[in-house]
Amino acid sequence: MAITIKKSSKEVEGLIRRVEEISGVDLNLCYQCKKCTSGCPVAKMTESPPSEIMRRLLLGAGDELLGSDIIWACVSCETCSARCPMGIEVAAVMDALRILALEKKAEKQEGNVPLFNRAFLSTVRLFGRTYDIAMIAAYKLGTLKLMNDTEKFPTMLKKRKIALLPPTGADRKTARRIFKKTKQNKAGKE
Repeated sequence: MAITIKKSSKEVEGLIRRVEEISGVDLNLCYQCKKCTSGCPVAKMTESPPSEIMRRLLLGAGDELLGSDIIWACVSCETCSARCPMGIEVAAVMDALRILALEKKAEKQEGNVPLFNRAFLSTVRLFGRTYDIAMIAAYKLGTLKLMNDTEKFPTMLKKRKIALLPPTGADRKTARRIFKKTKQNKAGKE
C-alpha cells in the first residue's frame, strides 16, 4: 500500500509534538525493527500496523494519521511496548493518537470501539472494576441491537463466564478518585 504524507510544517510539527507530549515517548528512538508489529495481535487485521504508524509519524504525517484504523483496533495489550528493544511505549503512542483523534473529531473507523470503551469505563467508574452485565447493557443500548447474541447468555451463565451480581471487593472509592483526578487534569490542560 502506498503511503501519502501531506506536508504542512505547522500541522506536522504540532502532531508529532502533541503525540510526544501526551505519550511521553521520544519518537526518534524508533529504528523500525518492526518487533512491535510482529507481536501485535491486531496488526494483520488493520491496514497500517504499529511500525508503519511510528514510521509515518517520523516522516511527518499530519492529521490524516488520526483516521488510521489501528488506533481504534489497538487493544492496549502493550505487547508492542514489551517487545520494543528501545523501550518505546508504542501503546502510549496509540493512546495519544486516539486522544487526538477524539479532540480533533477525526473521521472514525467503522465499528463501535469508542462506544465499547465508554461502556467499559463507566462500569469501572461505578463498580471499581468491570461489571459484565452492566457493560453489555450499556453497549447494547448504544448500538440499539438489544437482541443480538442473547442466545449465548444462558451458556455463559452456566459456564460461569459472566456473573449476575456486581463484583465485590473492588475499591470503588479509589476508582472514583482516579476518574475524578483524570477529569481535573484534563480540564486543567484546556
